[in-house]
Amino acid sequence: MSEQFIVETSARHIHLTDAAVEALYGPGAKLESKKTLSQPGQFACANEKIKLVGPKGELMVSVLGPVRKDVQIELSFTDARTLGLKNVPVRDSGDVAGTPGIKLVGPHGELEVSQGCIIAKRHIHMTTADAARFGVSDGQLVSVELPTSPRATVFKDVLIRVSDKYALAMHIDTDEANASCAFGTVMGTIV
Repeated sequence: MSEQFIVETSARHIHLTDAAVEALYGPGAKLESKKTLSQPGQFACANEKIKLVGPKGELMVSVLGPVRKDVQIELSFTDARTLGLKNVPVRDSGDVAGTPGIKLVGPHGELEVSQGCIIAKRHIHMTTADAARFGVSDGQLVSVELPTSPRATVFKDVLIRVSDKYALAMHIDTDEANASCAFGTVMGTIV
């Protein structure tokens, strides 16, 4: 059997800048950790959720920290339709140029962002040692099998992301998890 790795579902969430944190939570506000995530240094925030207000609907999203250089809102295609957003692209994390914007509502204020909404490209985080063990390189696209019953699935075009700041894990969105019955602890294999 080939070596496996955990497959995690990444539900809709938002990454904020320092300026966005202050606009939404108030002057001097900082992101506080509620729960450590699988990727080193990443956390779910204790702060209240942020409301996204789109042309046709609203959704609440969790805030993930630490702060970033750009506001990034990670949605599923279902979320984008619910909000009434069109042409939300599938992108690598951090690539928000030219993407749709949206209105953000926090407990202290509101902020209209001109860009930032993406559908995150499914990907596997790996260290350089993991990449060597799996025989892959940063930026490579692979196929991954999930032996989930009753909907075993092979995901194609899974991006390999290599950094020694990462922990080995694959991330898919909620639409992908639902379509493949990827519930609970799920392991994937590169095929």
